[in-house]
Amino acid sequence: MKYLIAFFGATAVLLGALGAHTLAPFMEDSALNSFKTGVLYQLVHTVALFASLKSSVPNWTRYSWCIGIILFSFSIYLLSTDDLLGLNLSFLGPVTPLGGLAFVAGWVGVAFDNRL
Repeated sequence: MKYLIAFFGATAVLLGALGAHTLAPFMEDSALNSFKTGVLYQLVHTVALFASLKSSVPNWTRYSWCIGIILFSFSIYLLSTDDLLGLNLSFLGPVTPLGGLAFVAGWVGVAFDNRL
């Protein structure tokens, strides 16, 4: 799990820098804001994953956050850059809310931490 958390953290920082310094001049404001939202949610949930390593939250909480990062953040990255990539990725639209639900499920799991 620590390697996956490290991957999520590193990619959040790298994608944030890519969006701010490289992609921004080529993206519309709404697409750039969506991209930033994906980075923010990825980074927040990566920190939550890291903090959860020393907690007694159920494992499904961590898995939910990982699924949320993949479905929510990564679908937003692709959807917000599909014009730049010259692709029609609109079929990914329904994936994003599923990732959001996975985030919510993970936060519900925090209630089951016996030490809090």
